[in-house]
Amino acid sequence: MVTLAVLLTGLGLLPFMGREYIPRLNEGTFHLRVTLDPNISLEEVIRQSDLIEKTILKTPEVTGVLTRIGRGEVGSHAHFVNNAEILIQLKPQRQWKRFSSPDELMEEIEHQLDKFPGLNLNMTQPIAHNLDELITGVKAQLAIKIYGENFDLLAQKAQEIKNLLATIPGAADIQVEQFAGQNHLQITLLRDKIARYGMNIQDIQETIGAALGGLTLGQIYEEQKRFDIFLRFQPQYRNNVHQIKNLLIPLPTGGSVPLEEIAQVEEVIGPRLINREQNKRFITIQANIRGRDIGGFVDEAQAKIDQNIQIPPGYFLGWGGQFELQQRANRRLALVMPLTLLLVGLLLFTIFRSYQEVLIVLINIPLALTGGLISLKIAGLYLSVPASIGFIAIFGIALEDGLVLISAIRDRLNKGLPLEQAITHGVSIKIRPVLMTSFTTIFGILPLLLAQGPGAEIQRPLATVVVGGLFTSTLVTLIVLPLVFSLFHSQPQNDLESPAN
Repeated sequence: MVTLAVLLTGLGLLPFMGREYIPRLNEGTFHLRVTLDPNISLEEVIRQSDLIEKTILKTPEVTGVLTRIGRGEVGSHAHFVNNAEILIQLKPQRQWKRFSSPDELMEEIEHQLDKFPGLNLNMTQPIAHNLDELITGVKAQLAIKIYGENFDLLAQKAQEIKNLLATIPGAADIQVEQFAGQNHLQITLLRDKIARYGMNIQDIQETIGAALGGLTLGQIYEEQKRFDIFLRFQPQYRNNVHQIKNLLIPLPTGGSVPLEEIAQVEEVIGPRLINREQNKRFITIQANIRGRDIGGFVDEAQAKIDQNIQIPPGYFLGWGGQFELQQRANRRLALVMPLTLLLVGLLLFTIFRSYQEVLIVLINIPLALTGGLISLKIAGLYLSVPASIGFIAIFGIALEDGLVLISAIRDRLNKGLPLEQAITHGVSIKIRPVLMTSFTTIFGILPLLLAQGPGAEIQRPLATVVVGGLFTSTLVTLIVLPLVFSLFHSQPQNDLESPAN
């Protein structure tokens, strides 16, 4: 009954276990991405960045900041100049006085920056930032992509989803991709007026291109150096809409006419970039998850979006980021683990020649899983890839312990001992090897469980699962397996073949 209660407890905990891809590392450094207005000048970005740096440095836990504005166009991560990435150096966490976790410090820094209007903030850590960007190209843990054709409708639905995510506990740094807001100079040629003057459209376009974009007239040499002779309007003229309207366009019959006579010149707000994937336009909503597991957050977000947001026909959502990697890992494990158990069962059958004894040995596996799940829940950890590796590790140890014990009991039965004596003698002989196997593994894994340095967050779920799983599997091996064996064998089975050595 106790064993059944433990098993039911583990199965009952499973729906309430949080899920994530890998635990978040405590890197000791924050990475703050600040996005400003698309039309901001480089000089203003520098000024704003200086003010932001001074504000962040007022936090006692911060030791230094470094800002990078934009990236080179030939680099692996090209950004606009209105994007500033700030690396925030911190004191060791044991020296913090006001905050017990990095999440609390992140929230405090973001609160201090609320006084700057028009900022979009994304607070994470350098390694985590690079990982998120490599997965789906976004700079956050979770990415929701809306695919469709109509840009206005995409923007509307993206804003609706953003507002909905803000109501879900655990969401932080929610942003819609900055795809619009860039000022453009739009020159629309009036073909009827151009026809009256007998002008050629190509000539007009070449004149506008030379004035605004520039024209290379030749080259000049200074010893071995070579420079282009470049002709175009000076900045004070090409950045002035009124001056551009007065640009003189030559007439075929002689003379000239202002550009505004043959074209409509206006400054408009248009798209900054248009992303395409799967032959469709898309807009991305990104968010970080704090204080809860990403799997549970996505489940809640998907349910609320299905209930409250109407996605038009021809439009669909895609979920990416670390959630996508977690789903891939789960699918692989769902395929690999049953195949592994099937192969192990076949190997055990070749040894015992009895499906009953194969099932007795395999009893260890669900109870080892139960111990791992209970230990994860007690430690406040989530199911993740490191935890899955821990489960796989205890599978092997649990099966080995069960195989050793059942083989010893079978050997005594084949020598003619009564069932009760065979079980007692087999357990007394093999209790030391089973305990040595389990405790040497537990003691070897304890440093990972108790570690506090960099990378400890990755090691801790694996170690927790192994320690908890081995504790239950060892008890099952020494107590439950002999009892189950006696139930299946009410009398000596001399006709069974001896197990292979």
